[in-house]
Amino acid sequence: MSLTITLNDESASLAFAQRLAGALTHGLVIYLYGDLGAGKTTLVRGILQGLGYTGRVKSPTYTLLEPYEIGGLSLRHFDLYRMNDPQEWDDAGFRDEMNGHNILLIEWPDQAGDLLPAADLILQFDILASGRILRMTALSPKGEQCLSHL
Repeated sequence: MSLTITLNDESASLAFAQRLAGALTHGLVIYLYGDLGAGKTTLVRGILQGLGYTGRVKSPTYTLLEPYEIGGLSLRHFDLYRMNDPQEWDDAGFRDEMNGHNILLIEWPDQAGDLLPAADLILQFDILASGRILRMTALSPKGEQCLSHL
């Protein structure tokens, strides 16, 4: 199952992300793909806002992980852009976050090699002259359930 939408601007991205927040379930693994500045962290910010989070949402570019507990859900936002070797994933203890309960939002998942759990949902951002195209692909029943609620 797949779905493609056009996001004309940041407010459209945030509004969509807030809708997506209502479709999230425990243990969902989402890979986020796209160039720098494509809107991956903006989407995560919108999801968190959609769940009622009012704090500052920052990209975990340097920390690699930002954890959030909100709306009865445990979200883990990873940005693996700066990882140089997949072994860093294990060395940082991130495997402990793969507990089947946490919702994982992972930017630059290829940086971790084959150490990540399989994605339930892939979100691919493509930059347009004005706005973004977001292609969503479900790879599991859990991912299909998420997309069907949009």
